[in-house]
Order: sequence, then structure tokens, then C-alpha cells
Amino acid sequence: MRKLLIIACCFSYFIGFSQENDSILTLEEYLGFVKKYHPIVKQAKLITSESEIKLLKSRGAFDPKLEVDYNSKKFKNTEYYDKLNATFKIPTWYGVELKANYENNEGSYLNPEFTVPTDGLYSAGISVSLAKGLLTNERMATLKQAKLYNKQAEAKQKLVLNDILYNSIISYFNWLKNYETQLIYNDYVANAKTRLNNVSISYKAGDKPAIDTLEASINLKNRMLSFEKSKIGYIKSKLEISNYLWLDNNLPLELEDKIKPDTNTISSIDVVLNSSILNMKDYYIQNHPKLQELGFKKESLTIDKRLKANNLLPKIDLQYNFLTTEFKSINSLNTSSYKTGLDISFPLFLRKERADLKLAKLKLKDIDFDISATEISLKNKIKSTFQEIESYKAQYAILIDLIKDYKQLVKSEERKFSLGEGSLFLVNYREVKLIENQLKIIDTEYQLFNSKSNLLRVVNKLEL
Repeated sequence: MRKLLIIACCFSYFIGFSQENDSILTLEEYLGFVKKYHPIVKQAKLITSESEIKLLKSRGAFDPKLEVDYNSKKFKNTEYYDKLNATFKIPTWYGVELKANYENNEGSYLNPEFTVPTDGLYSAGISVSLAKGLLTNERMATLKQAKLYNKQAEAKQKLVLNDILYNSIISYFNWLKNYETQLIYNDYVANAKTRLNNVSISYKAGDKPAIDTLEASINLKNRMLSFEKSKIGYIKSKLEISNYLWLDNNLPLELEDKIKPDTNTISSIDVVLNSSILNMKDYYIQNHPKLQELGFKKESLTIDKRLKANNLLPKIDLQYNFLTTEFKSINSLNTSSYKTGLDISFPLFLRKERADLKLAKLKLKDIDFDISATEISLKNKIKSTFQEIESYKAQYAILIDLIKDYKQLVKSEERKFSLGEGSLFLVNYREVKLIENQLKIIDTEYQLFNSKSNLLRVVNKLEL
């Protein structure tokens, strides 16, 4: 039932253009399906969603906090203590934290340092990291890295989508190649049948020897064998291209037998792929997503190195709080009533901190090497692919002329054979060479398409 539904959905779509285009699925129509409905394309779009969520998570380190600490103890009708401490904190970008506090304590056995006025004690103050954590700290570094990770995810998404489209395009070209190969062998099977029939008639009329009928029969069987082999390749390639054809709601499509690839793809490929880059002699690779991704990764490692360098500083945290019982009047805050504190700590050898800093520096050197290698690799791939394209264009032009010559040669041999001057062996030999070159031009066309798509993949221009 599900298979029938899939076929029905497929038919309902293709029926619209099958009448006008003879059931041809063009590269443009095919890519439209891949870009809009393929599950991996949809999955790739989740990469940036994940980075945005992580960015939101890192911003949480700067969220204001409300803390309430309440403790009470009562035993045998005696209230030992009843302590309430409520604090509102506002973290800021640098190592500064704003703080407001309300404290109300009472009880028979209350520690004297917790004694406050009857209505409680209010305080407002600030906590500052004077050395370690002032200019950079863990939450600052995490937020900066999360922003860079978001940009890095966008670059990675482009690379993933680019590879998906490239693989789907290559599958289409492979389908086209096998379809054209099947057509070639199908035509020559028909030719072999006609030739066998003509030779048989000539043999019965006494114009041809019996050996010619045997050779014509062997030739037909060879053509039929080659045709059957080409059918296997075509079936496999059609199933492969079906992997990229989906409808909405993750419903896969199955190609009907009447749906064929566009054999005129060579005249439309540049327009479909929007490959203006193919006419460029140079390409500025600094904007390549792979280099951008590595660049953002380097910035993130630089932030990490600064954080590790900052950890070499001593920890000096200063707190100062104004105290008052009149929270409604800001004038009641003055320097005569305050609470202050100083916290200092400093490891003597700093072995962990120095090791962390050295590791951070090593990671930066490693990413520099990676960037340099990637840049050279991209440049060389672009240059070699440009040369491949030019070579395949030249080969394609030569093969067109060769096929014209071989067709003329085959016709001449067939004419000589029909006049009794040639041999069937020579006709078959000329035809084999013609078939070989027709297959060569199909393969060269396939390689040309692959090279153009590969160039666009390398420069990451197979965009949605």
C-alpha cells in the first residue's frame, strides 16, 4: 500500500511535465526536489540551530540571580536562630558584579556577627576581581567562543549542503551516462538484427556465404550481451538517484520507468548550476567557508589562550557594600556604614596554569599549519580542476569529429559489403570502433560534467 502511494505521488508530479517534455526529468527539476525535500538537507540546516541554542546557553552566565538562604532552628520551645539572607546579583561583562542584599536574623543562640536591627539590614555593593578575571574570565570567554561557534556553524553548514548537492548532482550525471550508454547499445542491437536479416536473405539468394550469417549472428549476440550489461548499470544508477528524491513529510519517491534524464544537459548545465565561476581565471579563496571555519576556530583558540594567560595572575577579589536600614532612601547609603572584604590567593609554582598556556599556544600553531595547508590545497584543486575542464572540452570536440569520421567509414564499408566488395568482418570491426568512440564521448561528457560540478564544490558555489 505504501509503495502504491509513493508511485501515485511520483506520477501526480511528473504527469504535469511528462506531456510537454516527453517524461524528462531535467537537472534543474531534480535539484529542486533535492534542495527542498531531501532529509539530509533539512538535517544540515539544524547545524546553525544548535549553535544558536549554545549561544543562548552561554548568555545565561550573565543572567541576574536571586538567591535566598533561610535557616531556622527551634528546639523545646526555644528558638535557637532564624536566619534569612536574600541576595540579588547582576554579573557584568568584565570581572565586576553588582549586588543587593537583605538580611534579617534573630534567635536566642544567634552568632553575634549575624546580629542585625529589628527590621533587618539592607546592603548594596560591588564585587571586583582586581587581577585574575578582570579583563577576561570564564564566562566572557565562553560567550565570545559561542558567538564564534555560531559563525563557524554557518560556514560548516555551507560545506555540508555543498557536499550533499554535489553528491546528488553526480548521481544524476551517472544516471544520464548509463541511460545514454543503454541507448547506444539498444540502437546497435537493432542494427545487428537488421544486418543479420539482410545477410540471411542474401545467403538464401546465393549472394553471401554461410560464414557471413554466422558472423552476423555472433555480432548480434555480442550486442545483446552488451545491452544487458548496460541495463544493469542503468537500473543501479536509477536506484541511486532515487535516494535523493523525496516529497514533503519525508516521503521517498520512486522513479517510474518512463521518466528519463535530459540528454541535452550539456547545453544547460552552466545555467542550471549558475556556474559563472567557470569563466573566471582566478578565485579569491579567502572567502571560502572552509577557511572561514578555520579562521573562526583560530579566534576561539586565541580567546582560550588569553584566558589561560590571565590565569597566571593572582586572584584578588574585593568586595564593598553599603549598609542601611532605610532601603527607601538612597541618601541613607554612606561610607560610615559598610561591609568590605578582600580575598587573595596565588599558587606558588603555577605549573597547571603554565602548562595550560603552553597547550593553548600549541593549538594555535597547529591551526595555523592547518589554515596554510588548506589554503594551498584549495588553490591547487582549483587550478587542476580548471585544467581538467579545458582538457575534457578539447577531448569532447575531438571525439565529435572522430565519431563523424567513423560513421562515414562504417557507411562506406556497409556499401562496399552490399556491393560484394567488402567483408562483414571489416564492417563489424569499423562498427566496434564507432561504438567505442561513442562510449568514449559519453564518458568524456560525464567527466566534463563531474569536473564542472567538482570545481563548484571546491569553491563552495553549489548554493541553495
